[in-house]
Amino acid sequence: MSAEDHAGVVLVRHAETEWSRDGRHTGRTDIPLTPAGRAAAEALRPRLDAAEFALVLVSPLVRARETCELSGLAAHAQPREDLQEWDYGDYEGLTTAEIRESRPDWDLWRDGCPGGESAADVGARADRVLAEARTAPGHVAVFSHGHMLRVSGARWIGLGAGEGARLGLSTGALCLLSAERGTPILARWNDTGTGLFAAGEATSPR
Repeated sequence: MSAEDHAGVVLVRHAETEWSRDGRHTGRTDIPLTPAGRAAAEALRPRLDAAEFALVLVSPLVRARETCELSGLAAHAQPREDLQEWDYGDYEGLTTAEIRESRPDWDLWRDGCPGGESAADVGARADRVLAEARTAPGHVAVFSHGHMLRVSGARWIGLGAGEGARLGLSTGALCLLSAERGTPILARWNDTGTGLFAAGEATSPR
């Protein structure tokens, strides 16, 4: 893939679920989108129509698969276990406030989750997904989850997985991973508005 191809990797966070709306850590619990989430996912369709995708990857969890389907890219989507959300272990379903009742200084990015994953664990999965995306002959769409995609953004630009803490990401948001003169960049991040491939913004992910 050359810079002239103007190809990039589009990250799509799943749309709203009850637990994401309520701030609950939703790792492997498989819950669907809310009606508002379904509407938001459908609204992604015209935005993603701006490009033809050579590869579409999706988390096997239903909230990501529904977002992919409603946005119009399910026909050629390929599930990847590596795209599942951070495994929160003993903290699954809890809010940060609830966790800090017993662990006041707890920080997901630094401490990880007992019975679940660390940031480094999630980073290893993100690296495998990004390595596959770099081999695609055109645009790539990746449907996944908030913390997983934040780690992916950090890893794309050569930062440690824990630096995903600095990359806030809303439900139903789009991000564009690209490159500028051979240097990986975040061309867009947490885009919840309209438009995606503005002139000059989408370049090669290599």
